[in-house]
Amino acid sequence: MELKTNSYATKDILSEITDGLSGFPKTLPYKLFYNNEGSDLFDQICNLKEYYLTRKEMEIMTGNIKEIADLLGEDITLIELGSGNSRKTRLLFDNLSGIKTYIPVDISDEYLHDSVASIKKDYPSLNVIPKCHDYTADLKLQIQEDLQQGRRIVFFPGSTIGNFTPFEARDFLFNLLNIIGSSGGILIGVDLKKKKELLQMAYNDNKGITAKFNLNILKRLNDEFCADFNLENFRHKALYNETEGRIEMYLISLTDQSVKLCNSTFSFKKNEKILTEYSYKYNVDEFKELLKDKLRLKRAWIDNEKMFSVQYFEPVK
Repeated sequence: MELKTNSYATKDILSEITDGLSGFPKTLPYKLFYNNEGSDLFDQICNLKEYYLTRKEMEIMTGNIKEIADLLGEDITLIELGSGNSRKTRLLFDNLSGIKTYIPVDISDEYLHDSVASIKKDYPSLNVIPKCHDYTADLKLQIQEDLQQGRRIVFFPGSTIGNFTPFEARDFLFNLLNIIGSSGGILIGVDLKKKKELLQMAYNDNKGITAKFNLNILKRLNDEFCADFNLENFRHKALYNETEGRIEMYLISLTDQSVKLCNSTFSFKKNEKILTEYSYKYNVDEFKELLKDKLRLKRAWIDNEKMFSVQYFEPVK
């Protein structure tokens, strides 16, 4: 059975999916969240009362934008990873005179197209070069021909770095040195450790939007990968693992069942879990220590309630 036509339905991602569902525990790659429908649901999540991350990050950036602008400097190529609707990036556009080129990188083609069209309309003098790619792949290869002269800044907001394990996060950020060079920088959102109750509320909202977002992975497998998941046979649950310092997001099978995906069949026992996402939390010193070999923390901004941080790193000289 062939995959249905889709720019992201490739053999590589199919291999990730089948390997994950064949393992123990079963897993699915978090990058599957972000098709057009998933991106819309995530926008709704960002506006939820329980989901403090976006609100606190905007609060930090708004309150410290002058210092951020001074650190980022002039003649900038700004590369945003997982650009989404670019709402936070507009704050930079409005306050940094030095951005010459903007390269948004996002895995959702339709969503990226709509966002870029709006940015080009509102900022007609800005050179915008969108890239629909998986930024966890070879990012330099994807954007090399579009990198401009001058200073290169990677903007990675929203605490997406928490989706990587600590060692994966370190290696991923170290690889960005191939893009920013010795004179660039990385501006990144990092969620902070806090009470278990606050964290679990943020990922188990009362309106059930996060549940829809998580279940949309199964819908996407049905739509694009010839699967036959019954979404009513799975429920969403997010738990905070205090030992590992991370949120773990699961889809839990409500019954014994078998599911077809392309030419494979996967069996689930009642209460068996599919892990769909990690979201690691750090204190500032932990994150600084993780990156100290190659990246130097220049400045960290934290909101008044100490819930979230925006951090700026430069290469170790």
